[in-house]
Amino acid sequence: MSLDENWFTEIHHGTGSAFSLQVKGKLDEEQSPFQKITIYDTTDWGRFMVIDGCTMVTSRDNFLYHEMMSHPVLFTHENPRHVAIIGGGDCGTLREVLKHPTVEKATQIDIDERVTRLSEVHFPELCESNGDPRAELLFDDGIKWICEAPAASLDVIIVDSTDPIGPGEVLFTPEFYKGCHEALGQRGMVVQQSESPLLHMEIIEKMHRSLRKAGFDDVRTLFFPQPIYPSGWWSATIGRKGGKIEGFREADVEQRPFQTRYYNADIHRGALAQPEFFKQAVAGWG
Repeated sequence: MSLDENWFTEIHHGTGSAFSLQVKGKLDEEQSPFQKITIYDTTDWGRFMVIDGCTMVTSRDNFLYHEMMSHPVLFTHENPRHVAIIGGGDCGTLREVLKHPTVEKATQIDIDERVTRLSEVHFPELCESNGDPRAELLFDDGIKWICEAPAASLDVIIVDSTDPIGPGEVLFTPEFYKGCHEALGQRGMVVQQSESPLLHMEIIEKMHRSLRKAGFDDVRTLFFPQPIYPSGWWSATIGRKGGKIEGFREADVEQRPFQTRYYNADIHRGALAQPEFFKQAVAGWG
């Protein structure tokens, strides 16, 4: 990361690329017990959160990520009532999950409370559902929480995780997915952000293999734009227990009692379309 002449730049080592935003100033900075959290005000992208020098979220484009991490999986599940979010400390995913009237309880488990508290100050629009009586915010080890969750107690698990490096690497292993599998009920689903299909195919391949090894019957990757992340093209990978990932509740999408900025039925269908290079790769993963 560098900050030069009012430009924040994150260099993506190993990909020959970088991403920059022009900033007007630093709004907040804090070293939590786990990581360094910085909030900037930018010229064109609103407020901007950086953790340990890595781009996390902006006011301008976060809706793409949060909507696609939430709505495709929730509208694919027949009746999502109990949802767990691992990570997601900015609370944007929690906000989207709680738009669904079928959801009776959404538990968010993020190890660093300071991410949430700073989000409440600087990204209040993302935290507007934190006081919902269906929301439970826990500040704990999400991996430990999943592994201790009662069997078949969850319908959907959303892993709103960091990249698979350092402490976040364990979130991409068969052992973690096995814990998710056991915590999910029949036809339960897990979804996890899975990096850029242009730059990180080895990560997506590992996820597909690990999810199947953990017992998930079907695995699919969906695609969506995300300008502030490497390559601007992002993905999320879904694993389903007890069945195929086929179709979704299209009528419910069309009649949803809430607004979205990106997600709709056409986007859902299109996000699951596989580019030819990806289709050929998946065929080789078995």
